[in-house]
Amino acid sequence: MDITDHLRRFLQSHPPAGRYVVAYSGGLDSHVLLHALSRLGIELAAVHVHHGLSRNADLWAEHCQAQCAALGVPCRVVQVEVARDAGKGIEAAARSTRYAALEQVLGEGEMLLTAHHQDDQAETLLLMLLRGAGVAGLAAMPAVRACGRGRLARPLLGLPRSALHLYAQRHGLSWVDDESNFDTSLDRNYLRHELLPLLRERWPAAPRALARSAAHLAEAGELLAELAAADLVTACGGRPGTLSVSALQPLTPPRRRNLLRHWLRTLDLPLPGTVHLHRIEQEVLLARRDAEPLVGWPGAEVRRYRDDLHAMPPLAPVPDAELEWDMAQPLPLPDGRTLTATVVAAAPGLSAARCADARVTVRFRAGGERCAPVGRGHTHELKKLFQEARVPPWERERIPLLFVDGVLAQVVGYWICVPYAAEEKEAAWRVQSG
Repeated sequence: MDITDHLRRFLQSHPPAGRYVVAYSGGLDSHVLLHALSRLGIELAAVHVHHGLSRNADLWAEHCQAQCAALGVPCRVVQVEVARDAGKGIEAAARSTRYAALEQVLGEGEMLLTAHHQDDQAETLLLMLLRGAGVAGLAAMPAVRACGRGRLARPLLGLPRSALHLYAQRHGLSWVDDESNFDTSLDRNYLRHELLPLLRERWPAAPRALARSAAHLAEAGELLAELAAADLVTACGGRPGTLSVSALQPLTPPRRRNLLRHWLRTLDLPLPGTVHLHRIEQEVLLARRDAEPLVGWPGAEVRRYRDDLHAMPPLAPVPDAELEWDMAQPLPLPDGRTLTATVVAAAPGLSAARCADARVTVRFRAGGERCAPVGRGHTHELKKLFQEARVPPWERERIPLLFVDGVLAQVVGYWICVPYAAEEKEAAWRVQSG
């Protein structure tokens, strides 16, 4: 199969991009992709990510610039630093750093093209199998996905590496070989150089069959996502972004877990492993209605309040400080938020006159605070007010309380307390937390 024709058909089957950007390492695969695309008459550019991990990295960057110049393709070299202590291995750290850099350079409506092929797809599926991945992981690499302000495409996924090698030989291409690609202490390289050759000896079509299985799993994943999206509509909780525990409980366990994973993805939270997912089902969904269960894993935690299931990044410690505040200036809070106040011509807000020359402080709940909210007529304990407003316990203790001369004047985001509320046509401070 002619690779240029293959690429032409691939691009014609997708909405056109304003520009096509090749992730260009200088290796055989990406050079074949760049060379074949350069023959299509499209607006094309290349980006080379300089990791600095090899003593040859500078030479590779120079090679890429020279090859691009020969093809008349503009080439941008992006130098990055890979965090060696990221806790996920140098291979994974380099990959995430590379994709982050490529995403940053991609413009609005542009398409990033990578040279992943059928053999890469087979390796990815095997790696995911060995890690015990679910359907989403076993679907391996999608042919097209969103990326930054544009899209990422892998137009060569249907072709074996042998086809790329034959193209390179026919066109007399020159490429670089990254010595790290032969380090079999790395999982992917071990599969590529040790395991897959054995599989091919017995089953010559093994990479093609594995890639086909990944495609089937991708379809299954799409169906599961559609089911979860429909379930999410009917299982919404009382607050935006929450799930209803009573709506989750009648679902079969597989369907419930499918919805939980989809819900967490919509919140851009890392997915839990099997153990934590089962803990959510057993310790959170089955907890007493008045309990405050919590299941957490790196980057996320799930909590319950009444019938609502909440998910969020791990909460910062409860602030324990009293802060003096000049309301004309923003006030940074210990948990990273900032209070700001703006004078407006009329209520609602804090009375500007009664705050003038007063000592304004901000602190957090210690217990026993009381407020007479505007319109309520009587003083109430904050605990009672929070319960009526269905504010979860973990949020209550993180809500800034504004005091004027030692008297609670505002529960930021909720209530202004009499007698510090501005009258109908009185200048007022409006306080916001962000």
